[in-house]
Amino acid sequence: MSGGGIESVTMSSASSKIGNGANGQHGRDWCGHFQMPLHYPRYTQADYETMPEWKLDCLLREYGLPIIGDVHQKRKFAMGSFLWSH
Repeated sequence: MSGGGIESVTMSSASSKIGNGANGQHGRDWCGHFQMPLHYPRYTQADYETMPEWKLDCLLREYGLPIIGDVHQKRKFAMGSFLWSH
């Protein structure tokens, strides 16, 4: 195996897991994978308590977290996930 770098192992592994598409392409341009956002949310507890449901949904979706339950359950989940006690 010439080159033998991490890139060739990663591409080989990804291609074998995804397989060839219906048109014979390798899985290089597949989508649907999760990518962690660059910044951690910097909201306070008061922010979460007054945040509209649509904004909670967007925040949870952005971090790949489940969006289930009513608005109170989502707020509680978001606060538990993103607020750290000091």
